[in-house]
Amino acid sequence: MTDTERLLAAISPISGTRAAAPRLSEGRASLILDVTGLSGDQRLKMEADIKAALLALPDVADVRIAMTSEKKDRRLIVVGSGKGGVGKSTVAANLAIALRQAGVKVGLIDADIYGPSQPRLMATEGERPHAEDQKLIPIDSRYGIPMLSLGHLVKPGQAIAWRGPMAGNALGQLIDAQWGDAELLIADLPPGTGDVQLSMIQKHKPSGAVIVSTPQDLALIDATRAIDLFNQANVPIIGLIENMAGYQCPHCGEVSDPFGTGGAEAAAKSMGYPFLGRIPLDIAIRKASDAGTPPAASNAAEGRTFHEIAARLREWLNQPVH
Repeated sequence: MTDTERLLAAISPISGTRAAAPRLSEGRASLILDVTGLSGDQRLKMEADIKAALLALPDVADVRIAMTSEKKDRRLIVVGSGKGGVGKSTVAANLAIALRQAGVKVGLIDADIYGPSQPRLMATEGERPHAEDQKLIPIDSRYGIPMLSLGHLVKPGQAIAWRGPMAGNALGQLIDAQWGDAELLIADLPPGTGDVQLSMIQKHKPSGAVIVSTPQDLALIDATRAIDLFNQANVPIIGLIENMAGYQCPHCGEVSDPFGTGGAEAAAKSMGYPFLGRIPLDIAIRKASDAGTPPAASNAAEGRTFHEIAARLREWLNQPVH
């Protein structure tokens, strides 16, 4: 067995295929280690374990490891709305889960600086991220999705009374965190067309935007304003989602439309954008969301729509670069 083969045999259970070009010269073992997608803590542990394994060999007195990392071409998709109360955060959380279950390496950013709700939706309330090399380390949710929210950094119920520049700086810290091997980030935007949206567009240029609206006219008017903002910034509109569309009585089965029906689909058609899907006004979705168990994470019937919408989003992502 050659020196290279002996060195690889000693470290392959630790490094897998990440180690390359190991050499042994005058008692010194040297190698190149690909640490793409690993956090700082993971890199340090792998480096220490490899050194220990090599130093255990009888003819190795010193170990030198050079680390290399490939910059990932990570895409950012924003979920926005013209006004609050349309279920945008619920949609963002469920889409992230549905995409993860479909094999997409996705991270979730709660960019709703003034009203963060993703910690409740993703059952990570009370957890606190730590920083490494002046960058935040995302929290791992129970659904296999790394996530960050300002709700993880402030006390529950604490008012966030920040002016635009402070909100923009906070948003930058969330986006520029150590996202590991995440290939797609889903950002849940605050409602409207204010400072946070402008900072997101100017500094981080999203790959595309998903617009959420209820069917009612007032929500659609505000959604149109959000669309106009993204159009002005040349951010592609992936499509529109109609939320809270129709309520089926659990007792008699009759369907009523307290917010109207078909408005978002009609608006999408008139503006020439894809209609991604319609989500019903369902108490089961509300209860599951409040409990931190989004419907997309289970086999429940109410989660099926989110998976269908996520499939359409994947189709858009798989097209040539937009």
